[in-house]
Amino acid sequence: MQGMDVLHSMKNGQQYSVLNFDRDAGATSIDIYDYKTLSKTKTLVSSANLKDLRYFSDYKFSSDESKIILATNEEAIYRRSSLGHYYVYNISDSTATIISTDKIQEPTFSPDGTKVAYGLNNNLYVKDLQTEVTLQITADGEKNKVINGITDWVYEEELSFVRAFEWNKDSNQIAFLRFDETNVPEFSMDVYGTGLYQTQQVFKYPKAGEANSEVSLHIYHVNDKLSKQVLVQKTYTDFYIPRIKWTNNADVLSAQFLNRKQNELDLWMINSKTNKTNLVLTETDDAYVDVTDNLTFLKDNSFIWTSEKDGFNHIYHYDKKGALINQVTKGNWEVTSYYGYDDKSGNIFYQSVENGSINRDVYSVKLNGRNKKRLSKNEGTNNADFSADFSYFINTFSSASIPTRYTLNSAVSGDVIKNIKDNEALLGKLSAYKISKKEFTTINVNGNDLNMWMIKPLDFDASKQYPLFMTQYSGPGSQSVANSWNSANDYWYQSLAQQGYIVVCIDGRGTGFKGAKFKKVTQNELGKYEVEDQIEAAKILGKRTYIDASRVGIWGWSFGGFMSSNCLFKGNNVFKMAIAVAPVTSWRFYDSIYTERYMTTPQENASGYDENSPINHADKLKGDFLLVHGSSDDNVHLQNTMRLTEALIQADKAFDWAIYPDKNHGIYGGNTRLHLFKKMTNFINENLGDKIKNN
Repeated sequence: MQGMDVLHSMKNGQQYSVLNFDRDAGATSIDIYDYKTLSKTKTLVSSANLKDLRYFSDYKFSSDESKIILATNEEAIYRRSSLGHYYVYNISDSTATIISTDKIQEPTFSPDGTKVAYGLNNNLYVKDLQTEVTLQITADGEKNKVINGITDWVYEEELSFVRAFEWNKDSNQIAFLRFDETNVPEFSMDVYGTGLYQTQQVFKYPKAGEANSEVSLHIYHVNDKLSKQVLVQKTYTDFYIPRIKWTNNADVLSAQFLNRKQNELDLWMINSKTNKTNLVLTETDDAYVDVTDNLTFLKDNSFIWTSEKDGFNHIYHYDKKGALINQVTKGNWEVTSYYGYDDKSGNIFYQSVENGSINRDVYSVKLNGRNKKRLSKNEGTNNADFSADFSYFINTFSSASIPTRYTLNSAVSGDVIKNIKDNEALLGKLSAYKISKKEFTTINVNGNDLNMWMIKPLDFDASKQYPLFMTQYSGPGSQSVANSWNSANDYWYQSLAQQGYIVVCIDGRGTGFKGAKFKKVTQNELGKYEVEDQIEAAKILGKRTYIDASRVGIWGWSFGGFMSSNCLFKGNNVFKMAIAVAPVTSWRFYDSIYTERYMTTPQENASGYDENSPINHADKLKGDFLLVHGSSDDNVHLQNTMRLTEALIQADKAFDWAIYPDKNHGIYGGNTRLHLFKKMTNFINENLGDKIKNN
């Protein structure tokens, strides 16, 4: 599969850059291409020409594109965070200067390109690129106690960001979050490695109902070398600050505050000169309010915002004081991505599911909500990367039958100007294999039409009966039934189909892109309605003449493993077998932000936690069960599997299990994934199929 790595639209709007790797030379480069011709015009920088930099894995331009931060020696910390060595490459003289000999986090240019701020050892630093003097701007950072400018574990995992600092547009102020983790309980994991003694990783992890970090907002004034804490008058004392963003006024910072229950989100405007704070917008919901990444400030500091307050996620335009100007998009469909606003044409560009919840299309619409235009032409999944001046976009398209295609399109008409990459060679390779069509339909379950796909054996014979193997994830707001090209697991499902299984995936209640009511029906009861839907769907499918209702299995990973465990236990007269990989087995063991968003706290909702937790239904196991976990899973802790294992033992239930040493939630590295999927395939064949061994 061919792709476009680290695509960046140059500020002239006529060119874009891509990170390329030269396998023969073993070097990486940033290459510049013209939108109109798609031809490469120059190599901006190549590691082959840098004596201290053998390769780089990522890059970021300064605002004026005269300098580039190049990343190398990156090592993952958690899901989104990493440490690395970073160089500033100066395009004018082709020099590369290391920012710090220490491995650092999230180096970020000031807008004027004269400084770089970064995180190191839980503190924030600013390096002046002209004088090469580095200033430490916080001093109280300490492992497992205080973090400045970088998020803690639970913010990174559940609020999806790592860099918790932002430059203002004049490059003279830095807003940052400070996390005091002192009272957050610690979690520890043994790391077995290859030494005589194991080591231990200890980190702060707030489980549901436990103490979170105390987070505070600060503004550092670069010229005065002083920090000031920002205080706002909230009605709640336990809260999150999920987003901060400077407005077009260099002295006005926006900050989103979210109460711990996550059913009230407040947008504040903070004047860093006067210290005056104004609450401009409040979103409330009976269940929870999603945090938006789509806040965009226009030249007059009016702003664009997305919200599902009318029951579906849509785009809104507010004035700078928070008064609604208009709702830009409307309808019983969801906006799924917001791409930006072009102040020249007055167009907003976005992606939505208006053409069916399993599809994605690219649209433009005027700021006043008029002249909506569908820009993408093909049915499937379309995603856009717009040029800086919104004259072009690179459309990434795929469907279940067409691998990813990249095309250059007009932002006015959506018409294809040129094809970039089409991956036709991949289709040619796949033609040598037995590939079944992925059939999309809906199935009516418990009064709802649920999206479903089915893969049948290539030699399917409706007069025969086949075992049914169900796959799902089912987490809140998620989607597994999508009209897009194969994921890695799809090839496994094709393999199972050719071994004689019918493979099915169904998105039940609680999943996304069908409106807030459908998604939030599972509130306070995770694992109730979702499990009921999978069990009932299995019963309905089992009545089809070509499905053997005595041989039905289900599997899932993470939330999907929580589901597959519950389905086997609660649906013990429906499912013959299940596989659960890295499952949550009690929501009491999972983190505060994710769990409480949907369940409130265990103290408030004990029954919701316990009645739907697999560890409390282990005694119902009748079928065949395979339980899998990585011992270094920092996300869904091995504790989940150990507690379920103990419950099964005490219930005197036979089951199979596997622990992958020192593997995290993804369970990969070396031969690991191959071993895992062989193990799962053999388990399926032994318990649903004809005992075919894959050695």
